[in-house]
Amino acid sequence: MIKKLIVVSTQHKLPLLFLCLFCMSFLPLQKRPVKMYLIGDSTMADYSLYEGEDYQRQRYPLMGWGQVFQPFMSSDSLSLIKHLVKADSVLVLDKARGGRSTRTFFEEGRWTAVYNALEKGDIVLIQFGHNDAAENKPERYVNIQGYKEYLRLFVTQARQKGALPILLTPVARNYPWKNGRLSNVHGEYPGAVKEVARELNVPLIDLNQRSMDHFSAKGEEWVSNNYFMNLPAGEYQAYPDGQKDNTHFQPEGAKAVASLVFEGLQDLKPKEAAKQ
Repeated sequence: MIKKLIVVSTQHKLPLLFLCLFCMSFLPLQKRPVKMYLIGDSTMADYSLYEGEDYQRQRYPLMGWGQVFQPFMSSDSLSLIKHLVKADSVLVLDKARGGRSTRTFFEEGRWTAVYNALEKGDIVLIQFGHNDAAENKPERYVNIQGYKEYLRLFVTQARQKGALPILLTPVARNYPWKNGRLSNVHGEYPGAVKEVARELNVPLIDLNQRSMDHFSAKGEEWVSNNYFMNLPAGEYQAYPDGQKDNTHFQPEGAKAVASLVFEGLQDLKPKEAAKQ
C-alpha cells in the first residue's frame, strides 16, 4: 500500500515539473547591465575614487557631476532613456580625471583601458575641452585640429567595439557674466565638438549651452555661492583658508549638471542612437 502511494505521488509530480520547465522557457532572460563609461576632465570626475586620498579630509566638498550620475540610472529613470539603453540596469563607470585633455587622457593609457573593457551595447559619454584649451599649460594643451582628431578617435574606436559614443560640449565655467547672463568661455572648442558630431553622425549633448542657460536662470550670486567652489574660510577641513574657484563644483552644482546631462540623454532622438 505504501509503495503504491509513492508511485502515485511521483506520477503526479512529474507532469507538474515538466509544466514548470515549459513555462520557464518563455520567461525573458535577464540582460546584463549596460556599462556607461564617462571619460573627461575634472568637471566630470569622481574624486572619491582617487587612489591614495582621503576624500572627505582632502577634497570634500569638491565633486564632479559624474560622481552623482549613478542615481539618475534608477529603474524608474531608465524608462526615460529606453531609446538608448536596451537593458534593465546601468552601471556608471566614471573614468574622468582632473587636469586631462583629450591628448593626455589618451597618452596616459586611460582610453586604452576603457577601450579594452568595452562590450557591445555599452555607452561612452565624452566630455573634454577645459584642459585642451589651456594654452598656458603646454603639457595638456591641444589645438582645435588635434582636439577634433582625438574626439574622432574615441568615437571611431568605441563604435568598433559595438558601443554607443555620445559627445558633450564642455560644461560652462562661472564666467564671463554680462547683463545677467553667462557667456561662453571655451572659445572654438564647443563648436569643434559639434562639427565632429555632424561629421560622424554622433549623438550630441550641448552641455555648454545647457549649463549657460541653467546658470543664467539661477543668477550669478546663487550659482557662485551654491554651485561652484567658492567657500568661506574655516568651513571645510580640506579648505581651511576658504576657496575661490569658478570652474569646479560643490555637491549642489554637480547634481545640477548631472541633471542637465540626463535631460540631454532624454532629448536625443531615437534615430540618432540607431545610427550607431
